[in-house]
Amino acid sequence: MSTSTLAVSAIQNGSVIDHIPAGSAVRLLKLLQLKTHPNTVTIGLNLPSKSMGKKDLLKIEGRFLTTNEIHEIAIFAPNATINLIHNFKLKDKFTATLPEAIKGLLVCPNKNCVSVNKDIVSNFEIQTLRQVVQLHCHYCEGVFQKEDIKEYTR
Repeated sequence: MSTSTLAVSAIQNGSVIDHIPAGSAVRLLKLLQLKTHPNTVTIGLNLPSKSMGKKDLLKIEGRFLTTNEIHEIAIFAPNATINLIHNFKLKDKFTATLPEAIKGLLVCPNKNCVSVNKDIVSNFEIQTLRQVVQLHCHYCEGVFQKEDIKEYTR
């Protein structure tokens, strides 16, 4: 095998998340709770990409992502492509899309926010400004970028 060839095993059934910004796959592992997934999860970090320079990749055997999970992925990887695989063949391929809002998943980074200190479900409106995802907390009205989010409620 040449040094320019990548060998990543195919999955029989499941989901492939491609075109993840380099360094973001580990965050998606936590977000999707893949540490406890019973089947094979393949992680590619800093893989070469013609369009991105470097990218990350996740292959998840035996799991098909829900619409909500795809929206959540889009927050941290707005241009990610999702491939659904059945019997080693591509069944569907699409780009993750951002939701208008997300409730109950992200912990507000503002430690003084009422959603952090009380039993209140977090609520963020999601917008993009110059291709940067911005999260607007409904309670403290803080504006955060995806890099500011360090905790999840799952």
